[in-house]
Amino acid sequence: MKTASTTPTSARSSARATRAPQRPSPYVSAAQTRSLLAGSLAARTERLQAGDMVTTEQAAELASTTRVTINAWIAKGRAIGLTQTRRGFRLPKWQFEPGLWDAIPELAKALGTSEGWTLLSFLETPLGGLNGRTPRQAIEQGDTSRVLELASAEGT
Repeated sequence: MKTASTTPTSARSSARATRAPQRPSPYVSAAQTRSLLAGSLAARTERLQAGDMVTTEQAAELASTTRVTINAWIAKGRAIGLTQTRRGFRLPKWQFEPGLWDAIPELAKALGTSEGWTLLSFLETPLGGLNGRTPRQAIEQGDTSRVLELASAEGT
């Protein structure tokens, strides 16, 4: 009569499982997600209340047009409109300066989005490709073509 000298398969499998190194989860916990979302909401609320933000009515006055036109421009990526937790948009008034005003639609096209928060985030984030300047600063300093190159690379 032969006797088995090896451990049963299930025992070997569980032994391997306990010896395998535990990898950290690639997902954040529910608590971490809540914290990130709360921080994001607080940051967005703070940005919406900044001194450089205007209502659609104020933007219409700056651009010598109507609120309806401003809303159409936002929808097309012609203007940066930031959605609020309540009805309406807030817009950075600096976008109506000539150099930036001309670059906004090209930037939206290069990034492949008309979403205001995405456009604003891109414009206000310092980039290594611009030697630490923000795209907004680079555009104001006449380096629009370099900004559009970087936006195209990010948009693809």
